[in-house]
This record gives sequence, structure tokens and C-alpha cells, in this order.
Amino acid sequence: MTEEIVILATDAPLLPHQLKRLAKRASLGMARTGSLGGNGSGDIFLAFSTANPGTARGDDKGLASLQALSNNYIDPLLIASAYSTEEAIINSMVAAEDMIGYKGVSVKALPHQELQEVMKRYNRGDEIKDSVDITKLPHPDDLSTNLQMGDANIQ
Repeated sequence: MTEEIVILATDAPLLPHQLKRLAKRASLGMARTGSLGGNGSGDIFLAFSTANPGTARGDDKGLASLQALSNNYIDPLLIASAYSTEEAIINSMVAAEDMIGYKGVSVKALPHQELQEVMKRYNRGDEIKDSVDITKLPHPDDLSTNLQMGDANIQ
């Protein structure tokens, strides 16, 4: 059983409910590596945005202005959440070294030469065929919407 902590950071202007959706997609990246999690699994997924700094303070009248990405344009970020989680897990497995842990438990690193041979055998040596280049997904030039607290008009 594995336990993972996934932290997704973005500068995209996302609202709390959107960040929650982003964090949930990390489990899809886990599943792409073969891990399904379970009852005793201690997986933790967190997502945060660095956009809109100081928004919680508001102005001198207590009003706050913020930028928020419309839900209609969040798909590339949701896809990136899954793929980046998958990539991070694979990178950590390949970069791992032999180690001896608590109570002398020994874990061996993946043998890189054998891994490369297996990947070539299954035509995965040069590229990952089912990956998505999120930079090529359609999106408008301006992905954000300017929202003013207390203002029903979306600019």
C-alpha cells in the first residue's frame, strides 16, 4: 500500500471550488500509474493558486476585486492535474535509489536498463503515445473573467 501527498500549485485565477476539482483530478494521475488507492490509503491531495494576492483584505470599503477563470475554460488545467501527477509519480520511481528504512526494511531502486528494455518492447521507449499536449488545446486569448464583489455585471 502506498501513501502519497500531491500538491498542485498554479498561478491561474481559480476559485476554491475549482481548486477542489483540480485536487480531485490528481487521483486520475495516480490511477494512470496503476495505483487505485484503498480504504487504508492515506493519500492527500491539495491545490492552491497564487493568483489574486491580497484579495481577502479588500479595499477601504471592504470590497474585494478578483480575477476568476470561467468553468468553461478549466479543462486544460484539469487535464494537466492528472498528467502532472502521473509524471511526478513516474519521475519519483525512476529517480529513487536503493534505501534501507525503518526497522531495516530494504527497498531496491528500479533497474534502469531493464526498464528501458521493457519500455522498448511495448513501444514506449521514445514517447508516451497517449499523452496530451495541453498547450495545443483550444482556449481563448483571455481566460479570466473580472468579477467585482456586489456587482452583477461580469466584465
